[in-house]
Amino acid sequence: MPRYLLAIDQGTTSSRAVLFDRQGQKVFVSQYEFPQRFPHAGWVEHHPEEILSTQLQAVRDCISWLEQHGGNASEIASIGITNQRETTVLWNRHTGKPVYNAIVWQCRRTADFCKQLEEQNLNSFFREKTGLLIDPYFSATKIRWILDNVPNARKQAENGELLFGTVDSWLIWNLTGGKVHATDYSNASRTMLFNIHTLEWEKEILDLLDIPACILPEVRNSSGDFGRTEKSLFGAEIPVSGCAGDQQAALFGQKCFCKGDVKNTYGTGGFLLMNTGESGISSQHGLLTTIAWGMENKITYAVEGSVFVSGAVIKWLRDELGLIQTAEETAAIAQSIPDNGGVYFVPAFVGLGTPYWNSEARGLLCGLTRGTGKAHIIRAALEAVAYQTADVIKAMEKDTGNLGEIKTDGGAAQNDFLMQFQADILNRKLIRPENTESTAQGAAFLAGLHSGFWNSPEELNLLSQNFREFTPAMHPEQREQLLRGWETAVRRTF
Repeated sequence: MPRYLLAIDQGTTSSRAVLFDRQGQKVFVSQYEFPQRFPHAGWVEHHPEEILSTQLQAVRDCISWLEQHGGNASEIASIGITNQRETTVLWNRHTGKPVYNAIVWQCRRTADFCKQLEEQNLNSFFREKTGLLIDPYFSATKIRWILDNVPNARKQAENGELLFGTVDSWLIWNLTGGKVHATDYSNASRTMLFNIHTLEWEKEILDLLDIPACILPEVRNSSGDFGRTEKSLFGAEIPVSGCAGDQQAALFGQKCFCKGDVKNTYGTGGFLLMNTGESGISSQHGLLTTIAWGMENKITYAVEGSVFVSGAVIKWLRDELGLIQTAEETAAIAQSIPDNGGVYFVPAFVGLGTPYWNSEARGLLCGLTRGTGKAHIIRAALEAVAYQTADVIKAMEKDTGNLGEIKTDGGAAQNDFLMQFQADILNRKLIRPENTESTAQGAAFLAGLHSGFWNSPEELNLLSQNFREFTPAMHPEQREQLLRGWETAVRRTF
């Protein structure tokens, strides 16, 4: 009898594979970073084949671990996939070769085209059908860019020779040996091409953007059948029975099954999602309406606030500035000084998301004095993650009413200084699970429910999990002063 589920967690900076047991506990993790490409200012790309090769290696490491413990790939009941959303890949259906690098969700190259669409007063049209704002963040204008700028791409697409997919579709197609070209409802809802009410690719938008429908994947339930892996890859044909975009997977992994449940993920970006049940909420304050997941042909919706640069700012401190060697040391450095010394850092490297949606804003470090040191900059960077989340929560409360406790996850959520500062600046309790692998866990849960590894969400609720609570301890006047300083800094980025 299969004893494990395997989650493929393909993120913006690394490819991960995580084995979970029947208690929902991770037993083994493998992870590989891959190169980030920045060919021009504001452009971000990945090589699709590097995404694939690192992901396959991570999975093979999990199988090697099973073999070292007397098992093999047949002990994996099924695979669940979760992925960086909106990132766009087009490839040749015959050769399997990408026609261009993957254009990453952070990439702003289509900002001018999006501005043209906005000037045609199309924002309400897109929001009504897709739940999204017109923005370079989403897949639609990335597809259009590739078709218009890569030689012969449009001709090949119109001849039915190309396939489009977000990263989940690219992985599924390769894992199944080209047999399955599919995505799930959650990922489809992030393309700016999918009607989240009729649950179909929206013909009016395809015609408007001149995108051939024949390149699009089939849309399936998030907990459902996505084929089987080729035996030559892992030594067994393993069912792929779960798929969801990373933030929706984290919502599911945090067991936010009920209307009103909220989680915030501190990953490369920061994403606050609320389960809104069987109907979508139309935001008046810069939030997105999206599909959380589809199960048994029943759709659950969510409202989402998006921060483009969250945990990525810590990686930037390490890789670009050389101020730190590891992310883990930032908490101690931030706590080594009593406050930020008046220093604010707005990491608008690729513009600002919720609630501003300003693609032209750029990063800003302000409030520097002769006494400013490395620790102030590092602390300001961590505080910026919390301030951006506070902006999103303020917008969400305007749309939905007062929020209760917030469940947190993601790599940066392991930083105790950040979590305490976040609780302080929000003046509300945060709940952090001992296992912060919520994204991978959500993919495993979705796969496990379809494969019969678990029988129901109620059974998942019975799985034990330890939590740590962070409660606010900041004086109200200090909180207000800090927030005013942040608001001034954000205005300067415009």
